Order: sequence, then C-alpha cells, then structure tokens
Amino acid sequence: MPDIELIVTEAQPATALIRHLRLAAADGSALPAFTPGAHLKLRIPGLDDPRCYSLIHLDPSTDACQSPKQYRLGVRLEDASRGGSRHMHALAVGDRLMANGPHNEFALHAAETGEAPIVLIAGGIGITPIASMATALAAAGRPWTLHYSGRSRDQLAFVDELSALGADHLTLHADDDPATRLDLGALLDGLTTTQHLYVCGPTGMIDALIDGAKKRGWPAGHIHFEHFGTAAPHVGDQAFEIELAQSGMVLTVPADKTILEVLEAADCDPMYDCKRGECGVCTATVLEGTPEHRDYFLSDAEKAGGKLIQICISRAKSPRLVLDL
Repeated sequence: MPDIELIVTEAQPATALIRHLRLAAADGSALPAFTPGAHLKLRIPGLDDPRCYSLIHLDPSTDACQSPKQYRLGVRLEDASRGGSRHMHALAVGDRLMANGPHNEFALHAAETGEAPIVLIAGGIGITPIASMATALAAAGRPWTLHYSGRSRDQLAFVDELSALGADHLTLHADDDPATRLDLGALLDGLTTTQHLYVCGPTGMIDALIDGAKKRGWPAGHIHFEHFGTAAPHVGDQAFEIELAQSGMVLTVPADKTILEVLEAADCDPMYDCKRGECGVCTATVLEGTPEHRDYFLSDAEKAGGKLIQICISRAKSPRLVLDL
C-alpha cells in the first residue's frame, strides 16, 4: 500500500493530554475508505518505526468512512514518549505527515440474527477505535453499550459526541471517583458469554478483561482487543541467552531488550510486524528451553506446549532458549 501525504487542517486540545487532529490529502485528492477500528501508520521524523493512530468517526449521519474528506485522530501525550506523541502534539495547521493505510486488525464482526448488545470498553486514549465502532453500530441500528474509563472525568475526550450517539448507551467511569470507577469483574458478571466484547486501552485493562472473560467461559472468538503499546520490561526481568540453531550463533538478550531487538542488532533480519505480540508474524519454534509467554496470539494450549514463541514480546524462564532460526 503506497504512502499518502497528509496535511493538518485542524489541531485542537480535546483534553489536557489528548490532541484532536484533522488531516486531509495534501494534494486535495480523495482519501482511502476505512472501516471502524482502522488505524494509520504515521512516519515520525527521527523514528525508525511508524506510529499507529486509530481513525475516529463520530457522525452516524454521514458516510465519512466510505468517502472521507478528512481523517480524525486523537493523540495522547504519553508520559514516557519516545518522540511520537510529542511530535504529534507539536503539529500545527499546515504541517505535513506521511501515512500508510488505513489498516484494520480490529474490525467489528458482522451482524448476527438476534444478537445481544455488543459491549464496547475503552480506557483512556483507547476510545479512538471504540468511538468509530459505536458510531457504526448506532448507524446500523445494532444493539451496543459503551463503558468509557479514565483516570478522571476531565480526561475523557469526545464525550459530547459520544453522548449524541445515544446517552443511554454510554457509561462514564473515573478512577478517582469510587462511585463510577470501572469494575471489570462486576461488569462481566452482569453480561452473558454470548455477547461480543471489544476493548482498547492500557495493557493492564486488556489483560484483566481477557483473563476475567476466559475465567467466566467466554469463547475466544467473542473477545476482541487492540492496544498499541510495544514490549516493555517487567519488574524482575533477567537477561538470558538465545542460540540460533541454524547458524549456531549465541546472543544475550538483556533485561531491557526483546529477542527481536537483539536479532535486529545482530543483522539477522527477523520477520515481524506489530511488535505487540498480536499478529503472529514473528512466531519462532523453540527447540530447547522454556519460554515466558507475553503475547496475545498463541492459544492457551500452544503456550502450555512451550514449542512456540513470539520473539517481539515474549522472553525466557530458562537461562537459554534454542530457537529454530
């Protein structure tokens, strides 16, 4: 898919931490269509990898997804930004960006006869793909509810537009308000396992939702999620060795690096895509050793078998892993 040059037509604060951007094609041409849950990959000066930002659609009366004149983004200024969100927050009207997409790995499922309300759950900036889903469901007359959570009420963006979709479908949650704080366990207890769950937000929220839903018997096909965070060190992470069986090369993976990063530094040219443990492109076979799985791609049975690993995010429980690479 070729890159598109975009120009900023509007840049306004949506909250103290979230910036709302509108982007048009720099040459005035039509923009590619997108579906709810889609994102753009934006090239940020000085950064090797593109940054992903979900497309927002909040007007059910228009066909903006199929014939968009502009793209809308919401970008949170991250506490530990490596340059992406800082650059996006510094953009002004007239600035230009190179984008690739739209891409969608978080699409809504097709309508089902007699379907129960679809449950949308957003944490913080995770509202951006979820908002487009709510808009599409409202426009199609499909049943839905949205639970939108943030650290405080004033950090929740696009609330007026979300309320206009159907205030009775929307529940707002604030971590600093015990009366409205989101309790995922209680929420799941009030649902049925036939309902589809869509969640986007911090890794901790996604992990808690997945774990809670699985424990309550939700089928994996009804649990949908997306997050754009990449691998981050955990407290207690230790260095370990990897041996590449096809070449005999032995490399050390430090506590603050991933297997993928170490392989790239050694010019091994590994295959990868998402760097979030979601897509499965970087799957490697484990010949010896015990992996510590942190991905969202492998099934529980595959993880228990210990013969596969997602090298972009997972690590080792044993001192060494021998990989069929």
